[in-house]
Amino acid sequence: MSDPGGRVRASDRSASAGAHSGLADADGPGPGAAWPLGVSWDGSGVNVAVAAPGADAVELCLFDAAGAETRHRLPERDGAVWHGRLPGIRPGQRYGLRAHGPYDPERGQRFNPAKLLMDPYARLVIGTLRADPAIYGFADGDPYGREPDGRDSAPFVPRCVVTGPGGRLGDGYRPAAGDHGHPAANRPGIPWERSVVYEAHVRGLTRCHPGLPPELRGTYAGLGHPVIVDYLRQLGITAIELLPVHASVSETTLLARSTSNYWGYNSLCFLAPHAAYAATDDPAGEFQAMVAALHAAGIEVILDVVFNHSAEGSERGPTLSLRGLDNTAYYRVEPTDARRYRDVTGCGNTLNMTSPHVVRLICDSLRHWVAEMGVDGFRFDLATALARNPDAFDPAAPLLTAIHADPLLSSVKLIAEPWDVGWGGYQVGSFPAPWAEWNGRFRDTARDVWNGRTSGVADLGYRLTGSSDLFQHSGRRPWASVNFVTSHDGFPLADLVSYADKHNEANGEGNRDGESDNRSANHGVEGPTDDPAILATRRRVRRGLLATLLLSAGVPMLLAGDEFGRSQGGNNNAYCQDNEVSWLAWPTGDQAGAAADPAGPDPALPGLVRGLLALRRDTPALRGDRFFRGGESAPGRLADITWLRADGQVMSQADWNASRLDTVVAVLAGEDGGPGLVYVLHPDDADAAIVLPGAPWAARLDLLLDTTDDDLAGFPASLAEPGRVLPGGADLTVRARSVILLRAHPLG
Repeated sequence: MSDPGGRVRASDRSASAGAHSGLADADGPGPGAAWPLGVSWDGSGVNVAVAAPGADAVELCLFDAAGAETRHRLPERDGAVWHGRLPGIRPGQRYGLRAHGPYDPERGQRFNPAKLLMDPYARLVIGTLRADPAIYGFADGDPYGREPDGRDSAPFVPRCVVTGPGGRLGDGYRPAAGDHGHPAANRPGIPWERSVVYEAHVRGLTRCHPGLPPELRGTYAGLGHPVIVDYLRQLGITAIELLPVHASVSETTLLARSTSNYWGYNSLCFLAPHAAYAATDDPAGEFQAMVAALHAAGIEVILDVVFNHSAEGSERGPTLSLRGLDNTAYYRVEPTDARRYRDVTGCGNTLNMTSPHVVRLICDSLRHWVAEMGVDGFRFDLATALARNPDAFDPAAPLLTAIHADPLLSSVKLIAEPWDVGWGGYQVGSFPAPWAEWNGRFRDTARDVWNGRTSGVADLGYRLTGSSDLFQHSGRRPWASVNFVTSHDGFPLADLVSYADKHNEANGEGNRDGESDNRSANHGVEGPTDDPAILATRRRVRRGLLATLLLSAGVPMLLAGDEFGRSQGGNNNAYCQDNEVSWLAWPTGDQAGAAADPAGPDPALPGLVRGLLALRRDTPALRGDRFFRGGESAPGRLADITWLRADGQVMSQADWNASRLDTVVAVLAGEDGGPGLVYVLHPDDADAAIVLPGAPWAARLDLLLDTTDDDLAGFPASLAEPGRVLPGGADLTVRARSVILLRAHPLG
């Protein structure tokens, strides 16, 4: 902590833990207002409003530069909200809260004024959490007992900071020279069907980039720097999806191991940007400038948000904020034992989504990030937990209904991670419009197809065409399926084709953490090898996976670094690795300490990705906002998609339902009778002969891409100037583990 104190002015000292402070000083707070929630600067002071329905009193605690504390009891209460106004307070003032009330775990009550609490609406949080026994609300190490811990936690927890409008330390966002205006203006407004998502970590993406000034590496300013923005734009990305940027702290178990929660899925305050990612002392302003720079390049910003649980963990965790304000108003407790949490997140606690205070907090946070910070959408971590009402999944759950009814929130991109760890938690395809969803079925099918597991023809066909079996029944569009092969959670692509098992020993959990069934393969040797045959197979499989992802209907999501072979050395759960394991080793940068690409260097990968995304951008059939209809084709009337066997014949129902998959040929009709595309997917480990489509689909075909070519220099240039022309109905040998693309010129 930067604050050494926790000292309390004698006249303001609370009598004891669990007792009222007795504050009644003449210059204390006035009545203030019950809205807006939080500590809000109005130009001459602050209004303080705190939702703590079960509390007997709430105090605002101010800290000076030396750490001395002055407490002010909020004088008014309207329903669940305690409020007051304190004149003379300005941006930069450090503060916290204390709440008085009963400590009775058997009734779910855990009030303890000895514990300094974070304001849930704080726009700026500074300092770190220290693993001292005083941060726990219970005495004698017993979270189920009736005795609270009376030690003051203030010296060991972060501080909230009063800010101006927009969460800045000044008086609001004012563009500086070179800035691009307010981030909420000039939104790119990319339609869903044209979207390409790039999942990245603020620090990991920029920490080792050689083109960035050293002081900007690992920061919001670094991500908004032209060298990063131009790279994303040239790659063909339309949206960057950032791992959590809410203010977060590391679990005490990690602190004890001298590690940290690098991913940030341990949120402390939902309206504050994580200060450790800022190069300046104004994280909000720096974040806004980053968003504005990305918007100016036509790139949207999507935030991965964690509202399913908080950093306070299980009943054995520290008291940092919501637990101390009103445990049962903010968290789900077991109906038969209120001492314990009902945990469907695997993180110790679950926020109470049936509580109006929780729903309001989340919606207020979302509105702040859209209206003030300029973001364009959200990916909701473990979103099934947000839609339990109270136990079963409910597409009309209070939070989802509130978001749908909000004209601002319902207009941005909403992505659900449609599962949690509770009963009935896997809900892919069940969220209502206008939600999109991470499609775990796509991930699993693509991995099975390319890594040698069984996957039926129909299953693959549905995934390639937007998963109509999952989304069409509720009137949703193909873009409801956010397709991905890899994400932050699991192996990056290079490791997916190089490791059969996880290797998480560096995490300090005995390799017990992380998913054990990765649907991965090492293709002969675990990890790095110099065997040319194994390396050739890995390169082919990796290219095939990328082509499958980027040529499928729906919204593709690419994991940062997969386009140039980033590896984590077999670690599939690098959540606590704030080091070279997680940081992107850019091909032109210093790769000292970073894991080498176990699939073998492949300089063609970035060009392959750029070319596929250019093809996608210019081919409406690959990004349509309607599901394919299929049907029979005839001269002059081609079905929008036709599935063929390797011998050139149209698939029968039996072919479609076959369990074995060797070669799939899809013919996509062009617009208005123009050229179409032929997509050949051959994941088998042996070469095969196929018959190319002839009449009525093609008089001739231009070969655009063969992913097994070791020299892909002609791609993406081949999109304009194909390297080989073939007659319709010709025989073609397709090599093992390949994807072939051809432009089909129909008859007439």
